[in-house]
Amino acid sequence: MTATNDPKSGKKTPATSPEKPEEGLRRLATELEEEAPSSHLGTRLRGYFLTGLIVAGPVAITLYVVWWFINLVDAWVKPLIPKAYLPDNYLPFTVPGVGLIFGIVGLMVIGALTANLFGRSLVSYGEMMLARMPIVRSVYRTLKQIFETVLSKNGGSFKRVGLIEFPRRGLHSIVFIAGDPPQEIEAKIGGADPLVTVFMPNGPNPTTGFILFVAASEVIPLDLSVEDAAKLVVSAGLVAPEADDRMRKLAKLKGTKPLPEEEPVV
Repeated sequence: MTATNDPKSGKKTPATSPEKPEEGLRRLATELEEEAPSSHLGTRLRGYFLTGLIVAGPVAITLYVVWWFINLVDAWVKPLIPKAYLPDNYLPFTVPGVGLIFGIVGLMVIGALTANLFGRSLVSYGEMMLARMPIVRSVYRTLKQIFETVLSKNGGSFKRVGLIEFPRRGLHSIVFIAGDPPQEIEAKIGGADPLVTVFMPNGPNPTTGFILFVAASEVIPLDLSVEDAAKLVVSAGLVAPEADDRMRKLAKLKGTKPLPEEEPVV
């Protein structure tokens, strides 16, 4: 350590030597120890807030959607119900869900009537009347085909998930395999390799996307279920399928040691 002259007093003052690396580390550790309690408290509070948001957020949104759907059905069905059967006329408050209950019962009655000969005759007569209307005919046929495909037990809804290289080689996109293409498309663009019809959804909105006709050899089938693939698309890749659960189930079936459970991070 060397001394330097003070220009004001003329006295010699000891000059500070450069701080050594180990001294700087000790000083930094001391500062972190002094700030540790406050920063630790802030981290815990932030963790509690995020945990509460994760727990309460889906519940609140689900309740809101259910409540919105009930009110929507009530607004459609209640005007069709005679006032004598509405409990709102006998109670001082409005009972939600009455329209939904009547709607479900009405659909069951329609389904039961359609199962016999008389009901099928009425449905055929109604379809014949709609078939004579130019614009209504096309709309009704399209909607009927969609409902039969999606809701029928033997319908051709999405049952497989795959990957195709899109938008260029080396990049892959999730697709839902719909089935065989129309015969005209198969005859005009098909070759030795058969074609398949796939739907490539846009994330995070899977209701929009592209209908593609690709060669079966270009589709890489996946073991993902349609629900897991839909979650992956809707969450923009944030919600991954539960691969660890499937691996644990396979490990138990094979008699091997299952994978260790991961501790939740709060």
